[in-house]
Amino acid sequence: MALYNFKKIMVVPTAKDFIDITLSKTQRKTPTVIHKHYQIHRIRHFYMRKVKFTQQNYHDRLTQILTDFPKLDDIHPFYADLMNVLYDKDHYKLALGQINIAKNLIDNVAKDYVRLMKYGDSLYRCKQLKRAALGRMCTILKRQKSSLEYLEQVRQHLSRLPTIDPNTRTLLLCGYPNVGKSSFINKVTRADVDVQPYAFTTKSLFVGHMDYRYLRWQVVDTPGILDHPLEERNTIEMQAITALAHLRAAVLYVMDVSEQCGHTLQEQLELFNNIRPLFANKPLIVVANKCDVKKINELSEENQKIFADLSAEGIPVIETSTLTEEGVMQVKTEACDRLLADRVETKMKGKKVHDVLNRLHLAMPTKRDEKERPPFIPEGALMRKRAMEVDAPKRKLERDLEMELGDDYVLDLQKYWDLMNEDEKQDKIPEVWEGHNIADYIDPDIMKKLEELEKEEELKERAGEYDSDDESEDEEMQEIRVLAKQIREKKQLLVLESKEKDVHGPRMPRTTTKVERKKMEKQMGDLGLDMNDKDDSHYAQQARRSRSVAKKRKREASAPPTSKTRSQSASRPPRDQSGLRDTKMVKKAKKMMKNSQKGMNRQGKKGESDRHVFDLKPKHLLAGKRKSGTTDHR
Repeated sequence: MALYNFKKIMVVPTAKDFIDITLSKTQRKTPTVIHKHYQIHRIRHFYMRKVKFTQQNYHDRLTQILTDFPKLDDIHPFYADLMNVLYDKDHYKLALGQINIAKNLIDNVAKDYVRLMKYGDSLYRCKQLKRAALGRMCTILKRQKSSLEYLEQVRQHLSRLPTIDPNTRTLLLCGYPNVGKSSFINKVTRADVDVQPYAFTTKSLFVGHMDYRYLRWQVVDTPGILDHPLEERNTIEMQAITALAHLRAAVLYVMDVSEQCGHTLQEQLELFNNIRPLFANKPLIVVANKCDVKKINELSEENQKIFADLSAEGIPVIETSTLTEEGVMQVKTEACDRLLADRVETKMKGKKVHDVLNRLHLAMPTKRDEKERPPFIPEGALMRKRAMEVDAPKRKLERDLEMELGDDYVLDLQKYWDLMNEDEKQDKIPEVWEGHNIADYIDPDIMKKLEELEKEEELKERAGEYDSDDESEDEEMQEIRVLAKQIREKKQLLVLESKEKDVHGPRMPRTTTKVERKKMEKQMGDLGLDMNDKDDSHYAQQARRSRSVAKKRKREASAPPTSKTRSQSASRPPRDQSGLRDTKMVKKAKKMMKNSQKGMNRQGKKGESDRHVFDLKPKHLLAGKRKSGTTDHR
């Protein structure tokens, strides 16, 4: 598990992009138009909202940057030192500090201008205060241009760093450049580190992973180290020193026996002694690489003495060749075993192990006499075991065949099929035969089984297994069912009543009230009209008609028309039926009319997927905001 995930850090925009993003968002997410009827308190609130929204956006994004970047005091010392080597701790802290100060300044500017805006007495003054507030915020952010660019470069580099867990089982490769460290990591892990015949091919830390004893191990390849004082070492070498200082790992010090790396064995030994304090309390193995070119016993006595002295000090020296892979697995096994033993020993020395050991007790019985007590097997169990033994030769299992044949073994289950004709065992079974699915005809007794199943279902139905158990319902449930039935019946009656109503009759507005005849006659009389003997008047007849509930009288037959033109107009057919012979022809004409309208209807109808521009020139984007020209002045 990674201790810190640097890949999740958000992208840090440049100062110009930062300002454009924030001001654009303010423009989109806040109201944009002030109407003439707005009162002054509403105008103040309008511009206050813009200032507060801009401040909140700046605050959120700057806070995100500060929380995403790791704090050097909170992370593992390995990562803290590595970041100090790569990016300079002081510069890094200064950049984050500048961002934090900018965030606080922007908050203070917004607070001051919101306070001033409460006293704005005109639209012009409020607008100028808003403009000044946004301008000061943008100026503060423009000053952070270099800090933002630096943090973006740090973020990009951090995201490319390998994920190294400082607490897991680790093998650490170190030594002079070009001695074969990257070749070794490529052999024991699935890493693909670049290998070239020149020094400092590896310029940063590389990590590979491997499995040993069902455990996951990480192997770290460090850049080459040269033998000079710590102060003179460059950034590439300091990465290796940082890893050696902070990672709890088994150290593999790789030496080039053939001296093809450009450094003699004596120089390699001096570097070993120089960085030896970093190997304290860590399992250490010296890897004598490139033994395919020259072995240790082929060296001069002086050089052989170097390795003999190391072995005398208890440091194992193993000859390897990454070209022929000689000794590579031996180094891996030895290093892993030593590290496991060291980790167990470290845990045993700690206080935590005593809490666990206090809960465990291993009981070992002591001998009470010299009498032998072999395991006892009952006679009945032995007899059953003998009965199961047969004289026939034991059948070979698939496992036995697999062990015999090795890589040539192929699992074949068809040979166990019980067929009438043994030669048909290896035949391929078709899926379809003569247009029928083979799977439908595999079982010959399928119809018989279906009949049995149907009979079983009939018996279950007769026995009442599928009947609902009404008696099991309690009184409360029965009452609910009766009530629900009554509600349904009432609903149906209401639906029928509403259907019988004359819904297409004339409708009066809700505000109108019926005027009574007496009241109307009194009002007209007061105005000077004679309202006596008005029983035959129109309004009296209407009042009587509205009160009566009798059926409408049938219309009397009208008198025959006196003029010729009048009689013609009364008998004239509708325009859509004039000139048509019969109903069949009328239907045909209507159908032709509908078909001719189809094309026009299709063009006129709007579907769900049709593109619709609600407003070609939206006012809030095109009127009275910015003048023509670029937005660089922001």
